Amino acid sequence: MNTAPLPADDSLLADLEDVLEDEAPAAAPAAAPPKRNFAQIMRRIPVTLTLEVGSAKLSLQDLAEIERNSVIELDSLAGEPLTIKVNGTAIGRAEVVVSGENYGLKVIELSDLNLDSLTS
Repeated sequence: MNTAPLPADDSLLADLEDVLEDEAPAAAPAAAPPKRNFAQIMRRIPVTLTLEVGSAKLSLQDLAEIERNSVIELDSLAGEPLTIKVNGTAIGRAEVVVSGENYGLKVIELSDLNLDSLTS
């Protein structure tokens, strides 16, 4: 049995290359990334809301002398609205209320928190 290679036909080879090139998937143009809505992204970021009763400045000596039943006077007046903070930044004032079995806060004053004014 003769297994000699067949003579190459240049036109057949060229036609085969053209077919293979036509069938090869064309590179898709790079799609532009979708525009991000920065305000919507910001709305999903978790933050910590706290209600600050007051504060007191004292020396390390005074701090060392604190024990059970010690009373430390704060800089806020009883009955005065308390400060609402988000991640440590004051955003308004509120008073403490009871909400079911938990404490809650009733907002009295709130600074502008317009997240929609943020742009990408």
